[in-house]
Amino acid sequence: VHLVESGGGLVQPGGSLRLSCAASGTIYSINAMDWYRQVPGKARELVASSTSGGVTDYADSVKGRFTISRDNAKNTIYLQMNSLKPEDTAVYYCHADVAMVRLGTEYEYWGQGTQVTVSS
Repeated sequence: VHLVESGGGLVQPGGSLRLSCAASGTIYSINAMDWYRQVPGKARELVASSTSGGVTDYADSVKGRFTISRDNAKNTIYLQMNSLKPEDTAVYYCHADVAMVRLGTEYEYWGQGTQVTVSS
């Protein structure tokens, strides 16, 4: 299973970016599919989470500004980031809990990360 992120880049404060993450490979089902971020010297933190049933949750620091969405048919999630702040600068990682067979064990997978830089 591979997770491939795209959509990072450099944006000015107040701007917007949309990240995408597509999962491919031997996939029967994906339960949790989430976005994390990490800055050098700090632990990776959960930014936004989603379940296959459509339940979402957000870190307090991004509530009202970020929106996670999901296309289960395409095994893809998105993160729409609005009103970006310099403190949102980080490497953003996609994470998924994947079962490769029906009723099989779920395994964690991570993408390679995409850099988001918010700066004037």
